[in-house]
Amino acid sequence: MKKSVIFFSLVLIVFFLTIIGRVYYLIEYKGDYYSKLLKEKTEIYVYGASAPRGRILDVNGKVLVDNIGVKTIVYNKLKGITKNEEIEIAKKLATILTIEPETNIDKLKEYYLLTNKDKVDGLITDEEYELYNNRKINNDELKNMKLSRITEEDLSIYTEEDKKAINIYELMNKGYSYDKKTILKNVNEVEYAKVCEENLKGVTGQMTWERTYPYGEVLRKLFGKVSDSIPLEEKEEYLSKGYSLTDKVGTSYLEKQYEEYLKGKKALYRVNKDNTLTIVENEEKGNDLILGIDIDVQMHVEEIIRNQILAAKARANTEYYKESYAVIGDPNTGRIIAIAGQRLLNDYKNPSWEDVSLNVVNDSYTVGSVVKGASMTLGYQNNIIDIGTKYRDSCVKLYYVPAKCSFKRLGVLDDVKALANSSNFYQFMIAIGLTGQKYTNNMKLNATEEHFNKYRDTFASYGLGTKTGIDIPDEKIGIIGKTIADDLLLNLSIGQYDTYTPIELLQYINTVSNNGNRMKLSLMDRVVDSNNNILLKNDNKIIDKVVMEQKYFDRIKEGMNQVLLNGTGKGHVDIKYNPAGKTGTSESLYDSNGDGVGDVMTISSGMVTFFPLNEPKYSMVVISPNVSHNNGKVDYKSQANRLISREISDYLMTK
Repeated sequence: MKKSVIFFSLVLIVFFLTIIGRVYYLIEYKGDYYSKLLKEKTEIYVYGASAPRGRILDVNGKVLVDNIGVKTIVYNKLKGITKNEEIEIAKKLATILTIEPETNIDKLKEYYLLTNKDKVDGLITDEEYELYNNRKINNDELKNMKLSRITEEDLSIYTEEDKKAINIYELMNKGYSYDKKTILKNVNEVEYAKVCEENLKGVTGQMTWERTYPYGEVLRKLFGKVSDSIPLEEKEEYLSKGYSLTDKVGTSYLEKQYEEYLKGKKALYRVNKDNTLTIVENEEKGNDLILGIDIDVQMHVEEIIRNQILAAKARANTEYYKESYAVIGDPNTGRIIAIAGQRLLNDYKNPSWEDVSLNVVNDSYTVGSVVKGASMTLGYQNNIIDIGTKYRDSCVKLYYVPAKCSFKRLGVLDDVKALANSSNFYQFMIAIGLTGQKYTNNMKLNATEEHFNKYRDTFASYGLGTKTGIDIPDEKIGIIGKTIADDLLLNLSIGQYDTYTPIELLQYINTVSNNGNRMKLSLMDRVVDSNNNILLKNDNKIIDKVVMEQKYFDRIKEGMNQVLLNGTGKGHVDIKYNPAGKTGTSESLYDSNGDGVGDVMTISSGMVTFFPLNEPKYSMVVISPNVSHNNGKVDYKSQANRLISREISDYLMTK
C-alpha cells in the first residue's frame, strides 16, 4: 500500500513540475510569439504599397538609378467588407479622382451582372434553368448565357461617372483579395488630400516609389526593369521568399541580378477603427549597388563611337555599317569600366541613335584573327611549336578545298612574327600538326570532333566560347559550329568559324594579360547598406587557368606587343602607351534587303588590347560589324574600328 501511495505521489509531482515548466517555457520563450498571434487575431495590419529600392551608383559615387516618390491611392480589402460597401467606395472615389472611365464592354457587362441580379436572372428561361438544375449546363455556361444577353441598351444606363466608378471597382478587386491594389498613381495634391480626408474603409493615400534615371537612356537597358508585380512564371519562387504578388521586383539585368540587395522593406501600418493608419514599422530603403563603371568614361566612349560612325558613313563602302561596340575593363580585377554600343537608326545627315550596349553580352560575332593568341597556346600546349619555331608563309591546299592563304606572302616567320603579322599559314600548320600530320599539297586532314574539342577547350580556358561569369542573368555565349570538316578546323584556328561575344573577348585579353589566370568579370564593385557597410564585394575571383609555362605567355605577349607597335594593328593604340593586343578581320553575309537571306559579303573589324604591357591599367575590346565590303566602285575599306580604338585609348591615358 505504501509503495502505491509513494508511486502516485511521484507521478503527481512529475505532472505538476511538467505543467510549471511548460508555463515557464511559454511565458519566457514564447510570450512574444503568442502576443503577436493575439494581435494578429484582434488587430488589422497592412503594408505600404512599396518601399524605395536601393540606388545604383557608378564607381565614383555618381547616382545612375534613383527613386522618386509618387502619391498613390491604394486599396486594402479589409475583413468583413461587403460588395455593396466596395461599390459605394468606388462611387465616392469616382467623384474625387481624375481617372479614365471603363470602356471595355465585357467588364461593363460583368458589373451589370453583379449589380442587377434580378434583371439578369430574368434573361434565362425556365427550360434553361431546368437544364442547369439537372446539371446539363454548368455555372460558367449559365453565366456566359446571361452575359451574352446583356445588351448595349442595358448598359446605356451608365453615365461617365458611373463608368469611372466601375473602373475603380475593377481595380479594387483585381488579383488576389488579400493583396493591396493600386487605384491611381501620380494624383495631385488636392485629390490626395480629399481621399485621405474621406477615411474610406481600406483606402489610403501612400507614397510609392518609381525608378528615375539621372543620365537618361545611358545604360538604361543594362540596369534592367522593375515590375509592379511578380511575374507569374516566378510566382512560387518569390512567394517562398516572403514577397506578395503585387510587390515590385527586378525582372531583368542588374535589377534582377541584385534583387535581394536592392529591394526595400515596406512600412507596416495598423488600421484604426476610423480607417486611418498608424505607422508600426517604418519603411527601409534597399541597399545601394555600386558599379565598377565610370559614367564619365561611359558617356565619352559612346560619343566617340557615334562621331566615328558618322565620319565613316560619309566615306565609300559603308552603307551596311550601322553600329560599333567598345568594352573597357580593368584586367587586374575583372571590373568593367565602360560597356558601350551605339547604333545609327537613320541617315547619317540627320542621325538618331539606339543604345545597343546589351549586345556586348547577348550578341556574338565572327572575329577573325583576334583569337590567334589562343591558337598559339594550343600549339605550345601540344608541342606542335616552340619558341622560335619558323615557317615560310604560304598557302594551304586541302583535298577538294580552295587554297587558304594569309592576306599576303609574309616570308619566314617565327612565333612572335607570326602573331605580329597575323599569319594564317602559321596557324594552319598548328592545326595540321594537331592531327598528327605534316602538310602536303592536296592532303586530307581527317579532322575529328576531338581535334575541334581541343581547340575549343583551349579557347574556353581563356573565356572564348564559354560563359564569363559576368553578373548579368542569362548570359549568352557565341555560336559553336556543329559541322566537322577539314577546312573548318583551319577556319576555327583563325577565328572564322565559331562566334564570340565582345564580353568573351574582354575576358580573353584579360587572361592573356594575367598570364593565364581567367578572372570572373563583374559590373558590380560593391553593395553597401545605409551606413556604408560593405555587404558584398567584387572578389576578383579566378575561375580558370590556362595551363602553360610562363615563357610561352611571355612569347604571346611579345607577339601581341609587336602587333600594335609595328604589325597589323599599328595605329590602333599610340605606341607610347606600349600596348599589346590583336586585330582581326572577318567576312560574313549581310542581309541587305531584309528577306532573311544574306546577299552581300561584308567585312567586320575587331581589336583586343591591354596597355601598358608590363603594368596593365586598361583592357579594351572594339568591334565594328559590317564596317565595309568589297563590292564598291572603289577599293576602300573603312578604318572606323582603328579610329575608335585610337581615340578611346588616347582618352583613357590622358583623362
